[in-house]
This record gives sequence, structure tokens and C-alpha cells, in this order.
Amino acid sequence: MSAGAPWRIVFTGPESTGKTWLTGRLAAELGLPFSGEAARELAESAGRALVPADIERVARRQIELEEAALAEARRCGAPAVLHDTDLVSTVVYGWHYNGGCPDWIERAAAARRADLHLLLLPDVPFVAEPGVRGDAADRAAQLPLFRAGLARLAGAVEEIGGDWEERAARARERVLARLALPASAD
Repeated sequence: MSAGAPWRIVFTGPESTGKTWLTGRLAAELGLPFSGEAARELAESAGRALVPADIERVARRQIELEEAALAEARRCGAPAVLHDTDLVSTVVYGWHYNGGCPDWIERAAAARRADLHLLLLPDVPFVAEPGVRGDAADRAAQLPLFRAGLARLAGAVEEIGGDWEERAARARERVLARLALPASAD
């Protein structure tokens, strides 16, 4: 992180591990700007599952969402911004679902490295969302892809598991530690 720039903290991991829920919850609790997940947004607006041809549109939209959240953090003087996924997720899902990812997206993922990635483990019940995510069996195959992608493209990575409330508490603790905020911050 450069001096004065907001920290970028990303919630990432296999499908149905609580990324969207945790990003929204902690953003509200800590008063931090956040960006949503472009793939989810685009699948919901299209009313269908994404196809390989959508990956570049997903990546461009993910960058837009992240930049808007960063601009809001700068505008309001927030110490950090939370991201519900980032381009690393786009790369991993590209490899998982499409067997590859355009080189420019992989280069952009490495160049846009966040300060901290919180890798959510698939140890909570799977919640089906037809048209938005795959099935429960995909999660086991995705975890090693996320670990490898994060090792190659990300900086600091911390894994978070446990039931819903345990993972929320652990994620909040990691965010507060990164920001050096007191644990009682509201």
C-alpha cells in the first residue's frame, strides 16, 4: 500500500463460502466502502449462467467496481476498502470453468495486487443459486486452484474457515488487525 492510499482487502475463495455476505457485513460494521462481485452482477442481470465469452466483460466490470470503491474510500478518508472478489477470482474461475484465462486478465490481476486476501474455506453448507454458481462438488476442485492462483498473483493471504459466525469473527479480527483498529471499533 502506498502512503495515504486505502488498504485493499479481498474476500476470495470457492463458491458459496460467504464472500458476498462477509464483505457486506464487515463493510457495514466498520463503515468501509466495498465493491461487489462483477460475475454475480453480470449473471444476475443476464438471467443466465456466464459463458466463456463473458470473462473479459467480467474482468472489465470487476476493475470498474473496485476503482469506484477505491475512489469512495479516498473521498471519505476511509482507511480501507473491502472487495467481494477481485481479478484473482476471475482468473481462477476462468481456469476452472473455461480451461484458461486471457493473458491480459492475469497480468492485470498481478498488477492490481491487494494488500490482503482472505481465502474463505468451503467448510460451511453450500447454498445453491442456479445461474449464479456451480454446484457443491465444484468447491473441492476450486480450493487448490485458489491456493495456486493466490500464491502466484497475490501478496498476503490468510485462510479463514469455521461456521458462519466463526468465519465472521475471524475475518473481522483479520481486517481490524490489518488496519490496527481497536477490536471494539463499531
